Amino acid sequence: MTEKHDIATVYIAETDCGEPLEFVESVQPPFTREEKWVLIVSTLFGCPVGCPFCDAGNYFRGKISKDDMLAQIDYLITKRFPNRVVPIPKFKIQFARMGEPAFNSSVLEVLEELPLLYDAPGLMPCISTIAPGGCDGFFAKLSQIKKSLYRQKFQLQFSIHTTDNALRDRMMPIEKWSFEEIAEYVEAYFEDGDRKITLNFALAEGNIVEPETLLRYFNSAKFLIKITPINPTYRALKNDIVSQIVPEKSDYKLLDELKNAGYEVIFSFGELAENHIGSNCGQFITNYLMGKEQMGDSYTFELQDI
Repeated sequence: MTEKHDIATVYIAETDCGEPLEFVESVQPPFTREEKWVLIVSTLFGCPVGCPFCDAGNYFRGKISKDDMLAQIDYLITKRFPNRVVPIPKFKIQFARMGEPAFNSSVLEVLEELPLLYDAPGLMPCISTIAPGGCDGFFAKLSQIKKSLYRQKFQLQFSIHTTDNALRDRMMPIEKWSFEEIAEYVEAYFEDGDRKITLNFALAEGNIVEPETLLRYFNSAKFLIKITPINPTYRALKNDIVSQIVPEKSDYKLLDELKNAGYEVIFSFGELAENHIGSNCGQFITNYLMGKEQMGDSYTFELQDI
């Protein structure tokens, strides 16, 4: 594992099939762990999407079983709460470490079992997806599960990254839902009192975000915008993908444009230490262990055995 106790810990485990997987526990300052606790689990061994800024996309070796997903969650919970009673008011489980969750229907089984396994009133699952084509059945079932088990306590995020379709294809080089299809799905999915759907933009230099395009498809009453940096990864470096969002700056014209268009906007830079721990989105510690050279602004925390 790599660890900075008050921010995040990345765990690497080997499954019975011999494949490594990663999972994370983190806090989100200024919240304490007693106020908000975030678990981030893997759903695939690697990822077949191959996003050019994500280190998990170097390979794909199959789906993680329901039992191995639950094992990631149970390990983290029982380390702190052996009785499986989690009193934290904001307890988020994100299916967003390695892999596109829509490619693994076992994610849906995990979602159905979680309320039976833990006494966790603050539980809020989160699915982060690029909305791959051909996964309509997954999303239909997800909507049913949300409505029956997680009313007003479920977070759905679509990774968009740009409003330019050609650039979007570069950032996520597989068939995926169009903006029209995402908007149509949300019309059926969304109920009064639900959390707004997140449109996430990991902003690379040259990527365009046009508020007028967003307004054409995404109702600001049902969608919010999240702006994040491109995190320092081997693949981003190899593919010359540079972040528009930098730590020295917080006053971006785009943020004002989006707010003026009526959107709630989350500007999420996170803690720089997470880059060194390897806990940020797109980072993949196992890649570093497979012989990569150390980067000065990433993957610099020492690995520990547990």
